[in-house]
Amino acid sequence: MDNDLTWAIRMISMALRRVAAEAAETLPGGSRAYLVLMALAEAEDKPPTQLELAGQVGLDRTVMTYLLDDLEGRGLLLRRPNPKDRRARHVILTDEGRSQLLRIRTELAAAESQLLVELSEQQRAQFRDLLAQVALTAARGSHGD
Repeated sequence: MDNDLTWAIRMISMALRRVAAEAAETLPGGSRAYLVLMALAEAEDKPPTQLELAGQVGLDRTVMTYLLDDLEGRGLLLRRPNPKDRRARHVILTDEGRSQLLRIRTELAAAESQLLVELSEQQRAQFRDLLAQVALTAARGSHGD
C-alpha cells in the first residue's frame, strides 16, 4: 500500500491538515482563512475581487462573504470598492493579516520539514515541483484527457 497514490496523498493531506488546523485555529474560518490570506499575499500587486478570490480558493461566494466579514472584523484584510465596477470589491491584505500569515507559514514550514525529513534538499525541491504541477492539473479539472 505504501506505493499507492491515493493512500500516499491521504496520509500527507491528513498530516498537513492537522498542522494547518492547529496553526490557523485562532483565525475565524481556520484553515480556510489561511488559504484566503495566502491568495491575498500572492496577489498584492493586483488585489482580487471577492468573487475572484472565492474562485481562487474554491469557496462558495456566500461562504466567502461571511469569512471575509469575520477576517475584516479582525483587521486581517480590507475591502475597497472596485473603481471600474462599484458593485465589486477588491480584497486587500493588512499588515496584521501579513503577520498572521507569516506565523502560520512558519508553523507549517516546520511541519513540512518533519514530514519530508527522509528526503534530500534536491528531492524536496523536486517533490514540491512535481506536486505543484499535479495540483495545477487537478485545479484545471483536467485528467490528461
